[in-house]
Amino acid sequence: MKRIVIFASGSGSNAQRITEYFRERKTAEVVSVYCNNPKAYVAERCRQLQLPFHLFNRHDFYETDAVQKQLEKENPDLIVLAGFLWLLPASFIERYRNRIINVHPALLPAYGGKGMYGANVHKAVIANKEPQSGITIHLVNEEYDKGEILFQGKIEVTEKDTADSLAAKIHELEHRHFPEEIENYLLHSPIVNS
Repeated sequence: MKRIVIFASGSGSNAQRITEYFRERKTAEVVSVYCNNPKAYVAERCRQLQLPFHLFNRHDFYETDAVQKQLEKENPDLIVLAGFLWLLPASFIERYRNRIINVHPALLPAYGGKGMYGANVHKAVIANKEPQSGITIHLVNEEYDKGEILFQGKIEVTEKDTADSLAAKIHELEHRHFPEEIENYLLHSPIVNS
């Protein structure tokens, strides 16, 4: 069975959805969650799901190989960034090239890059009166939001939308499509299956 490790920084709703999806499907399993935020609600979700949880700080991640050494013990086939906000070190990306997948809450290449996450994205989309927004599921490379696009899902942005209402629509898209696209990549990527 394919092994998935999730990196998260926030509430962890996508981490929970992905974990539950694969517990039902049995095509892969989420083996653990890594988090850089000691206040993130994802820790509580992991406790409820009885899922191993690893908390780390900036020093561990960027100045030592502690996180990578722990990760190697878990031998993941795929690393999933589910609301993880830090740029991955180049050595990390090189070690897991084409085995790291992310979901971004906008239609890349628009509204991507440093600082473009969460409410920042939705506020910018509304301010620019965009008729559509959505999600982009993509591979991760050395630059924020620049990896190969695997899937995009779109929704209409109405005049009544606020950053909060748009965020709710985007979360719904993420929960519907992210687990399926992870599974599709796991089953069909020659890199993961080599």
